Amino acid sequence: MIATGVRATARIVAREDGRGGTALPVLEGDGPLALRRTRASGSEARVMLVGAMSGPLGGDHFAVEADVESGARLRIGSAAATIALPGQAKGESRYDVRLSVAEDGELHWLPEQLISVHGSDLHVTTRVEVAQSARLVLREEQVLGRAGEEPGRLTSRLSVRVAGRTVLDQELACGPGAPGGWDGPAVLAGHRAVGQLLVVRPEFTREPVAARMLGEHAALVPLAGPAVLVTALATDGLRLRRVLDEALASLG
Repeated sequence: MIATGVRATARIVAREDGRGGTALPVLEGDGPLALRRTRASGSEARVMLVGAMSGPLGGDHFAVEADVESGARLRIGSAAATIALPGQAKGESRYDVRLSVAEDGELHWLPEQLISVHGSDLHVTTRVEVAQSARLVLREEQVLGRAGEEPGRLTSRLSVRVAGRTVLDQELACGPGAPGGWDGPAVLAGHRAVGQLLVVRPEFTREPVAARMLGEHAALVPLAGPAVLVTALATDGLRLRRVLDEALASLG
């Protein structure tokens, strides 16, 4: 069988530089995944993921790998939304993200929103490994369809391990061909923007955060170990971002 679509991988390694900052000995991106180092803030290195072309299209396979070594601090964002599009090649497209944070390291994974366009078929998998004393802020946002448009097929799975223990493993499938009920009152209830914010901090073990509602369509839930999860629904991406930003600010 002949492979179709574009294959592209971006790799980042963050390491303490011995001078109170963070070095990036590995910063590699190919094809449509370009990486740009931006102005650092204190001891934190900052990287922007820049899409050099449209996609992922049907049959494409993109991957991002980021390793934060002991004591390093890294913030990763993206220059624009990721837009899942139908392509000439048939079949599912994939976007795999693998993140790891070593002891006393810190990672902020804050990409822009993922938009599922009508006719697309995208499977997103995010796997995260966090050490016991590490810190993490991870934001995921999906918008189902452009304005006035039905969504494509979108499957998103997020799995997180802290100190070798699984604290979260969940999957959501939306759009044509997804299991029945995805748009019903028990799941999205007609909303077209869904997101989550995962925060891992060692102090949550000593000072647990209580579960609470954050408005009508958002909730904060403590997970096993030093982690909390915020899940939110909204009518559009702008409102979704506002809810998640407010939730992060409330955690201090």
